[in-house]
Amino acid sequence: MKTQELKKTAKMLVADNKGILAMDESLPTCNKRFAKLQIPETEDKRRAYREMLVSTPGLGEFISGAILFDETIRQKTKGGIPMVKVLVDAGIIPGIKVDLGAKEMAAHQGEKLTEGLDGLRNRLAEYYQMGARFAKWRAVITIGNGIPSRANIEANAQSLARYAALCQEVGLVPIVEPEVLMDGAHTMDKCFSVTEEVLHTVFDQLYTQGVLLEGMILKPNMIVPGLACPKQESDEEIADATVKCFLRVVPAAVQGITFLSGGQTAELASARLNAMNARFKSKMPWKLSFSFGRALQQPALEIWNGNDANVPKAQKALYHRAECNRAACKGEYNTGVERK
Repeated sequence: MKTQELKKTAKMLVADNKGILAMDESLPTCNKRFAKLQIPETEDKRRAYREMLVSTPGLGEFISGAILFDETIRQKTKGGIPMVKVLVDAGIIPGIKVDLGAKEMAAHQGEKLTEGLDGLRNRLAEYYQMGARFAKWRAVITIGNGIPSRANIEANAQSLARYAALCQEVGLVPIVEPEVLMDGAHTMDKCFSVTEEVLHTVFDQLYTQGVLLEGMILKPNMIVPGLACPKQESDEEIADATVKCFLRVVPAAVQGITFLSGGQTAELASARLNAMNARFKSKMPWKLSFSFGRALQQPALEIWNGNDANVPKAQKALYHRAECNRAACKGEYNTGVERK
């Protein structure tokens, strides 16, 4: 295990109040977003879009790492420069999504188990050679009638831990992403109890598999009510609940927690992250940062809309959202920053 390299990379991913750009959407997901905006669902348009993201001037001021999809890490810009080189030259660490998606779990209706462990060792070694220095694996936990089951939580936790151990074997920092979904009408308290159980189980499995905690990053959900829940707590209440939950179950050895946005609006995700850092930054053992996908990309995607002429304006929107979230990492995000 490349212990010192892993520790150094993990530390860099959460240093200087920077965060991670998640631009690792699978082909179906990316095409679905393109379809909504009537953008042609082609490989060249996906390349053009992702080139627009990685070549945003000054992005490295606020972004420490970028998670790529398999298609993207193999692509070059229109000018023939590898996407990985564009990121490295901007001071951004390249990462790679390595799971193969969440599939229906056998004998557990309504629950999903992430696949992709078969052949993963060889894929990770290839990605390391291509320049990736961290990876991501997402597990999906659904709250519903009688779920999540203990079987689903344990199976996903074990897969996350096995993936993390394989990553560290080749020198890739694993981003461990157990996402308790926002879908549904469950309360914030229910999200708290499920997330606490999930994270407790995940770290138990990480310990069992011998994963170096100082050489990993946790990418969890915030403690929020379901999108259809009648009661929607304030940003401060969500911040309090989230930090309380994580102090119970996330070891202090973990370098950082980079939240997923999980369907929150760009502004809400920033405001809630800000509330955590404004209230608790000096009291927490780990850095609290962001690893947002839609909450960083969506404004830029809508402005770009498949048109090269819109690239400068779209890049400005991405830069702005990254700047807002860095301010949130410092506990300094407000309406003035948002409207800047």
